[in-house]
Amino acid sequence: MNNRIFGWWLLLLLASMPAMAQRIIELEGKPGISIRGMSVVNDRIAWVSGSKGTIGRTSNGGKTWTFLTVKGYENRDFRDIEAFDIATAVIMAIDEPALILRTHDGGASWQPVYQNPNKGMFLDAMQFRNKKDGIVLGDPINGKFFLASTHDGGRSWQDLPATVLPQADSGEACFAASGTNIRMLQHDQFQFITGGLKSRVFLDNRVIDLPLLQGQTTTGANSIAVRSKNKWIVVGGDFARDTLQQGNAALTRDGGKTWTSPRSGPFGYRSCVIYAGRKKLVACGTSGVDISLDGGRTWQNISKTGYHVVQQAKDGKAIYLAGGNGRLAKLSWK
Repeated sequence: MNNRIFGWWLLLLLASMPAMAQRIIELEGKPGISIRGMSVVNDRIAWVSGSKGTIGRTSNGGKTWTFLTVKGYENRDFRDIEAFDIATAVIMAIDEPALILRTHDGGASWQPVYQNPNKGMFLDAMQFRNKKDGIVLGDPINGKFFLASTHDGGRSWQDLPATVLPQADSGEACFAASGTNIRMLQHDQFQFITGGLKSRVFLDNRVIDLPLLQGQTTTGANSIAVRSKNKWIVVGGDFARDTLQQGNAALTRDGGKTWTSPRSGPFGYRSCVIYAGRKKLVACGTSGVDISLDGGRTWQNISKTGYHVVQQAKDGKAIYLAGGNGRLAKLSWK
């Protein structure tokens, strides 16, 4: 082998090594259920939530899962969940009546902690900054996005006053895709993203246009990951055309003042994105799973299997994925 051929061979080998280092390990799932809610407490404990009133949890790193149906709520779709430990979790049901439940005994019993029967209610996502402070986001009611907060670990919730609720544009809403389109920041600040005919970021009194695909009810931002005060990434696209690679990701390094598109973006519509390290990211959607090793500038596809949500342990390094037909998996990153 001459030096030129060897050089090309070495370059190809090195280029392929990052993708080969990641492996998706399929886990025991729950066929017939769509799972979009996930909360990973640590490397051993994780909870998931989904359709048909279904909740699941593992306490041994995903080796086995316990699934249950929340009694009396068998027809509800629990699109988001926040777990605090093996015994305590809060779940969110999306449409009328909007509903939040809490368990303190590992799911054996659930207590309603919030209910809103108002016409048009549709909850999209819930997020906690710590074990006490949380927020829930819903689609616009009377032209304003719905928001409610808790400061006691989800035991009680208070609607934010209409006077402070952000105004939605015509045809603008949120997606209940993975529970990751709202993020709590410091001092009860939060930011959330929208889609539909318009796709924007709302942060305090600022409203920032996003350079994502938009203009249809199926387009726009689905998920935002925040690395620091100024460094964010947003993913989405068009879930009706889930292999379309245009307009599905945008990055900012100056708190939303300017945005850039990846040099090579995710390989289709993506409903969830997370930081898995300083420059490592994982994104997933119905057409596959992608990773980035350079802060989101370039992406590699590691699986064509679809997942709705990906989350990393709040206290640990374990990364889990969940999706349609009760699919569950774990990402091995070496």
